[in-house]
Amino acid sequence: MATILVTGGCGYIGSHTCVELINLHHDVIIVDNLYNSSIKVLDRIKEITGVKPKFYQVDILDRAALDQVFAENKIDAVIHFAGYKAVGESVAIPLTYYKNNISGSINLYEAMAKANVKTIVFSSSATVYGDPASVPIKEDFPLSTTNPYGTTKLYNEQILKDVYVSDAEWSILLLRYFNPIGAHKSGLLGETPNGIPNNLLPYIAQVATGKREFLRVWGNDYDTVDGTGVRDYIHVVDLALGHIKAIEYALGHKGVECINLGTGNGYSVLQVKDAFAKAAKMEIPYQIMDRRPGDIATCYADTTKAKELLGWSARYDIDDMCQDAWNFAQKNPNGIE
Repeated sequence: MATILVTGGCGYIGSHTCVELINLHHDVIIVDNLYNSSIKVLDRIKEITGVKPKFYQVDILDRAALDQVFAENKIDAVIHFAGYKAVGESVAIPLTYYKNNISGSINLYEAMAKANVKTIVFSSSATVYGDPASVPIKEDFPLSTTNPYGTTKLYNEQILKDVYVSDAEWSILLLRYFNPIGAHKSGLLGETPNGIPNNLLPYIAQVATGKREFLRVWGNDYDTVDGTGVRDYIHVVDLALGHIKAIEYALGHKGVECINLGTGNGYSVLQVKDAFAKAAKMEIPYQIMDRRPGDIATCYADTTKAKELLGWSARYDIDDMCQDAWNFAQKNPNGIE
């Protein structure tokens, strides 16, 4: 079993990944500044797994604190989730995104190199494909971005590729996520954003629980099945299990691999709304708004490489995702507090 440092491990995807790592008896160390997460997540992880992970409240912009974490622990590999993640916000405050997501990540990579820890799974994004010419999207498609958030992911990918060129001892997996939704079956972990949710499912959930009056649908004039944006939604537990396969692969191989993690199916905003309405047994009121800057029409994955290289594929469908998200929302109407 390995000792895995998880940056952003109290966040949405990070916390679910920590649960799956612990279930497989890996030792987990979490680094998180709690900017967009709660310290109570640690107790939730313990309630599910029986183990409370070692925790450091550290910001990745604090290089000295990162060095201390590596000095105090014998770490085998890193899963790097820590970063700001809202597309719209990144358009409004790009410098904040570049500073945190790029400078902070460079701090982490330098601290890893200093400690001779050269195995990393990086949380990238399908946004690195920009507005793809066709779907499904394959890993060898041209890369470009339509917003600063996506650009920070693309720059991190390039930085890590250059790190490998400079030192072939590194093992780097760049996981390009599509759209994680859902929650842990227990209802103890799920997505709990600060303020107004930027992502579709938590927003729908807040409408369903009465916190918001209606769902805002950003654009209904895209060239899609019903005019609303189509995305590849993946259950967060499937995504977490993809990280388990990725870290196992990375610990046994040198090099750099880019891998899509998605289901290979696209669902429109209105189709997701309808699936959630079915799970919650209620209507979800909505209003059509203007398109958001930086959004694209259709985005879903070709998942062949994940199957062939990692032996991983998604198991849960849109009904599972919405049912689990609704279960979490009912049990945690104000998030994890």
